[in-house]
Amino acid sequence: MRVVSVVSAKGGVGKTTLAANLASVLGSNGRRVIAVDFDPQNALRLHFGIPIDSYDGVARATLAGASWRTVMFDGIDGITALPHGALNEDDRRVFEAQLDADPYLIRESLEALALDADDIVLIDTPPGATAYTRAALVAADFVLNVVIADAASYAAIPQMERLIQTYALPRQDFIGYGYVINQVDQSRSLTKDVVKVLRDALDDHLFPGVIHLDQGVSESLAYDTTVIHYDPHSQAAADLRACGDWLGTRLNGQARLPRNVA
Repeated sequence: MRVVSVVSAKGGVGKTTLAANLASVLGSNGRRVIAVDFDPQNALRLHFGIPIDSYDGVARATLAGASWRTVMFDGIDGITALPHGALNEDDRRVFEAQLDADPYLIRESLEALALDADDIVLIDTPPGATAYTRAALVAADFVLNVVIADAASYAAIPQMERLIQTYALPRQDFIGYGYVINQVDQSRSLTKDVVKVLRDALDDHLFPGVIHLDQGVSESLAYDTTVIHYDPHSQAAADLRACGDWLGTRLNGQARLPRNVA
């Protein structure tokens, strides 16, 4: 299996929606995709039609000592979705303490599923340097960092690269990392300027295109699906297909490893 951890240093960048749509793209290309929600917001499932009143997920299974196989749901495009699950505050604190005590929890739980070598696992994470993100970085073969074209995303780049160096890079089979610029509004001149700055700064770690701001992306969630199904001819759908192809190429080859960050 190849494990892709989808991360962001800051919130509000559309990371979960991007992760769901990339899973849909990769699944429609014939790959078996397992989408794992490791964000306590438990929102990834909503893109795959899992009932909103479903409380089961990987967090609850872990606390119960059960296999993650018990919380695998079938989704669109043959995607297997593993929700985070709902926890009360006491259980959440216990789960986070367990993550801190066992940084290999995600990787070991995935390996216990005995997935095929060609299967792709996409892990959605909460923003920032959380216990969830650290565990996802330890498990990752490749890290996809989602940013938007604003100053805050640019300023947060060193923080995430330090986390990658600390938690992902020590693995000998770690492939590397990449960036994708999401929610780009080309009608704004400032956005174009920031995109150029990001391209110069991130060089060939960056997905060559962008994911354009598209109302169909948010509308698709209201219908419990992805934009690939809701509006397959939209600009965002085309962008996401291109990003999925780029990601697939990275997983099949050797991406550049992180730079040294002071």
